[in-house]
Amino acid sequence: MYVCMYICIHTYVFRHKLYWCINQHKCPWLRAVLEKEIICNRRHQNNPPLCISSMLQAARGTVKPSQNFNATQDAEVLYKAMKGIGTDEDAILQLLVARSNAQRQQIKVAYKTQFGKDLVDTLKGELGGKFETLIVGLMAAPLAYDVSALRNAIKGAGTDEKVLVEILASRTPQQVKEIVAAYRKEYDDDLEEDISGDTSGHFKRLLVILLQGNRQSGVQGGNVEADAQVLFKAGEQKFGTDEQTFVTILGNRSAEHLRKVFDAYMKLAGFEMEESIKRETSGGLRDLLLAVVKCARSVPTYFAETLYYAMKGAGTDDDTLIRVMVTRSEVDLFDVRTEFRKLFACSLFSMIKGDTGGDYRKALLLLCGGDDA
Repeated sequence: MYVCMYICIHTYVFRHKLYWCINQHKCPWLRAVLEKEIICNRRHQNNPPLCISSMLQAARGTVKPSQNFNATQDAEVLYKAMKGIGTDEDAILQLLVARSNAQRQQIKVAYKTQFGKDLVDTLKGELGGKFETLIVGLMAAPLAYDVSALRNAIKGAGTDEKVLVEILASRTPQQVKEIVAAYRKEYDDDLEEDISGDTSGHFKRLLVILLQGNRQSGVQGGNVEADAQVLFKAGEQKFGTDEQTFVTILGNRSAEHLRKVFDAYMKLAGFEMEESIKRETSGGLRDLLLAVVKCARSVPTYFAETLYYAMKGAGTDDDTLIRVMVTRSEVDLFDVRTEFRKLFACSLFSMIKGDTGGDYRKALLLLCGGDDA
């Protein structure tokens, strides 16, 4: 039975094989589970439900586990690349970008076991600038990366609201709960308290709601039209704006429910929800509300836009570029690339190529995984 289940689940990412698996399978309970998963996926093409969706997401990343992986051999290659005078940056990036995050964690262990040194500390000592930031980011486990990014965003001078918005608007409720727990474990601090102490107003309230990780599931059938009406009255039909209504509804309803609300709102108001938010709100709250709406519609599209505006115009927002490329490389970067090409006059690959340079550019282009020109 377990062999059958392994085969069925691992062929799930290949749709034609999955249908064969269902038709041939002898386990009625597993057949029912897989059929239900297909139906769920059809309804949530942009934002698939959890269940087996993590496997679907992995299939949409540009970075895959390396075949015939050997952590000990990889550790030796990295050691030689950083031994003595000079550093072979190309060898480092070619190896690490071509490994999955789980494999990189194994390489870290093998490196310390063989050479008695911490690999990340060694990389920091040998590399520099944006290239170092990118490679060190790739070496962090995904959860640890998010936790560290949030910590850096709220500690020190000023608050990097862009990081708070990007992470908390785009992660699933379960991922947010894991972030909160990992933050407490790592820093012995409460993430909600730290964010609350660094933000204010309705921006803070929406962040706190998102930090609870308690979004409703599914579509609340009778509430779709009602939510659209309430949002319309709270903004366009009101002198001033009832920000709390936007915060409560957009912060608590499921992505599936919100997509239906947006459709109902369009019919009612004659324009998209994003247009109302831009007119009725400002500052950090506007940015967060827009991010929530965009992620409810399509997470890959949200990140395609984020990457575009990180590189558009004079200068490059390298922190955002690195953060998105690192965090989406094994999740949905292939879909982000596809949406990028639909939205803009160039491919993600070509924009990165024209906006960056050196080993930093080489590593980013390898992460991108191909040109959609």
